[in-house]
Amino acid sequence: MQSSEQWLQNLLLLIGVSTQVRANLETTPSSEQDVPAGESYWLTIEQTNLTSEQIRILIGAGGSVIDGIQYLANSVLNLNQPEENQIAYTIELSGYRARRESEIRTLAENAAAEVRFSGREVELQSLSSLERRQIHTLLQECSDLETFSRGKEPYRHLVVRQAVTP
Repeated sequence: MQSSEQWLQNLLLLIGVSTQVRANLETTPSSEQDVPAGESYWLTIEQTNLTSEQIRILIGAGGSVIDGIQYLANSVLNLNQPEENQIAYTIELSGYRARRESEIRTLAENAAAEVRFSGREVELQSLSSLERRQIHTLLQECSDLETFSRGKEPYRHLVVRQAVTP
């Protein structure tokens, strides 16, 4: 855990941001049949010494920068690790992940309600692969709905529609 904190602090220093990083271990229950329960590290960038402009830049438009940092952390910190030893890293700053998770939940609920009301499929665009996966997971228990992704990156989007009955 210390090496992941140090890695992120060094990365931030390279881009001109001097701050501390705090790591927390979280045990996540399995939400899907084919995904085992596991541990993940939350690396929280301390915002105390950051300006609001630095926070805005580090999060980026639509979370693009913080998502990029998270992708890089997961790639680099798991490099040369056997699959069974790999750990999921989540980068948090200024409560962004918690707020975004709430927004994603609301988006999923609204899409489900619209599909049930109109009977037409709903396309959700401008979501990262992680956010699409979150919506798939949130709606998988709705037997009257199905979700799938359509298109190719960077234009891939999620579709919610009524489940096709055999």
